[in-house]
Amino acid sequence: MSQKILIIQTAFIGDVVLATALAEKLHQFHPESQIDFLVRKGNESLLTGHPFLNEVLVWDKKKRKFIGLWQLMKQIRKRKYDLVVNVQRFFASGFLTAFSGGGIKAGFDKNPMSFLFTRRAKHIIGDKKHPLHEVDRNQLLISVETDGNAARPRLYPSPADYESIKPLQQHPYIVIAPGSVWFTKQYPEKKWMDFINKLPSSINVFLIGGASDMELCRRIESGCPGRQVHNLCGQYSFLQSAALQQGAMMNYVNDSAPLHFTSAMNAPVTAVFCSTIPLFGYGPLSENHHIVELKTPLSCRPCGLHGQSHCPKGHFNCANLIADEQLLAVLKYQ
Repeated sequence: MSQKILIIQTAFIGDVVLATALAEKLHQFHPESQIDFLVRKGNESLLTGHPFLNEVLVWDKKKRKFIGLWQLMKQIRKRKYDLVVNVQRFFASGFLTAFSGGGIKAGFDKNPMSFLFTRRAKHIIGDKKHPLHEVDRNQLLISVETDGNAARPRLYPSPADYESIKPLQQHPYIVIAPGSVWFTKQYPEKKWMDFINKLPSSINVFLIGGASDMELCRRIESGCPGRQVHNLCGQYSFLQSAALQQGAMMNYVNDSAPLHFTSAMNAPVTAVFCSTIPLFGYGPLSENHHIVELKTPLSCRPCGLHGQSHCPKGHFNCANLIADEQLLAVLKYQ
């Protein structure tokens, strides 16, 4: 079996979290192996203190992108990996994989450089008859080295991370992550306000997100007078936020990265799906999970595999017609 392994996932935060399932599985079957993980700059802190990773490599896509890619390729070739696992379907990661010098180069057939891989797996989007989660898709790349069953993704907050959020845990609380890169994946802020204003006043509400979500969360906080709503955007690291989610009564999230944080922490979660659907393979994996989506089918939903910058129909009914009671009902069972 391979002794030196590289996992490549230089996409967004949530994609990296889900790809940690590969590290879990490879370590489970081959604990003696050295596993490295390549991410884009900004995502490396997700893997701080990961017990199964030897080193986290970083590609800065924003600064001298292609010079950095070339230097990274030379660095990878020097390490002489036995197995390179590329979970992405884009040229840059395919280039790194194809010319990595790795003994086995595994990736998906949709990568434009896959003709130079030594192993190709078919990239399949699930449907009603054959649902397939992203972690199961990725598992296809290492089924030869392990088996056909995917591991759960996992993050590892440190004791210091848990200590930092203790002051927030003195009373029962829920966590809401209202932001998303894509408009049609984002449950409307007015709908979040309506939901929060119907919650019992004894429940603390923590709004989390990056610095870019600060203004959104500020508006939600302002729209809930008399409620215990706290805007924590930009105040806590990825792993601190994950630790906070783990201790929540419930986490309310969009189809976005914080959803995958809950899967990695096995934290209770209610995932709100607007334009996208769980069958695409990005639904919750936590034992205590709930999915909220429009009960009545819409001819225009889903409107694409990924979110969009605006509703193509102009009405955004896949989000606006979700009832507050659907979110509230979940808390009744906690």
